[in-house]
Amino acid sequence: MENQCSLSQVTCGLRVSDLWVDLGAFYLREIDLDVAAGGYFVILGPTGAGKTVLLEAIAGLQPVIKGQIVVDSDDVTEERPERRGVGFVYQDYVLFPHLNVGQNIAFGLKLRQVDRQSAQERVTSISRLLGIAHLLHRSPETLSGGEQQRVALARALVVAPRLLLLDEPLSALDPETRDGLQRELMRVHQELGTTTLHVTHDFEEAVALADRIAVMNQGRVVQVASPEDIFRRPASEFVARFVGARNIFRGEVHMEPDGFTTLSVDGMSISVVTEVEGPAHGSIRPEEIVSSRELLHSSARNCLRGHIVELKDRGTLVYVTVRVPPDFVCVATRRSLEEMELREGMEVYIAFKASAVHVF
Repeated sequence: MENQCSLSQVTCGLRVSDLWVDLGAFYLREIDLDVAAGGYFVILGPTGAGKTVLLEAIAGLQPVIKGQIVVDSDDVTEERPERRGVGFVYQDYVLFPHLNVGQNIAFGLKLRQVDRQSAQERVTSISRLLGIAHLLHRSPETLSGGEQQRVALARALVVAPRLLLLDEPLSALDPETRDGLQRELMRVHQELGTTTLHVTHDFEEAVALADRIAVMNQGRVVQVASPEDIFRRPASEFVARFVGARNIFRGEVHMEPDGFTTLSVDGMSISVVTEVEGPAHGSIRPEEIVSSRELLHSSARNCLRGHIVELKDRGTLVYVTVRVPPDFVCVATRRSLEEMELREGMEVYIAFKASAVHVF
């Protein structure tokens, strides 16, 4: 099977249909994904959700008991890994210690019997793109974590893969290095356009990179949507909690005589905007809730009085839990916290728009 995609023009996509993988104690089931050609698709989920197993199945490293994997128009479900046109980058780099950086990058080209001059040109090109051309004669053991990850990425990209698989590529890096490599991934993707599948448990990382996100839990895909929809309109309580909605309530949606819709939670009514009726969940992100020591006069339909039961310091931000009841978590900057002189036990008002409540 010939690799039909070049470094400069990618026309490949990925489709996974009803995929099942059985590992005995754990299995993937009913996995359906459709990744657009040239897209940056992120698989998001907690540890143990099956994200890496899914990547390995796509790469041909895990046996599939049911389903189909199509790269571009080629069914690769039964193909050997080396014939799938897939590049794989693990979080722990997996560089060969007995080879220098240049030899590591060229390893896949050597396996493909690319002639020496062409291989050297491609190694030079990709190493310049990733800013590691000055490291080609170095040993991997002498490199920083960020440099090692760039070498691993170069080794995967130099063979012009039809599909790039990234398994938590930023998780082992310090925050500053992680931010820099995240920007590098965005830049390289914009330049090469390689269809990319990126696994992470970090929602901020997913939002920064992805044009589409699939959320996984316990071996299943539980929601596929744009980053905005995952963030603002989670499809389940699990997704809402995982992406940090924090305020998640179970209640009953009613159409009131005045024409407005409310979600009744523990005897309290919250104004909402929804077509849903009957038993439902409502979620509100902390940043959608405004807190004040005085009664708020705003266009927000929901204005409630309560008292502070917890202040949770997160550096520049503080999460403020206000018991109405139920409890609502809102967020304040450290400066606003100090200006309002908020403290536990204090009476406060909170307000949020009806449209800020996502009902599902």
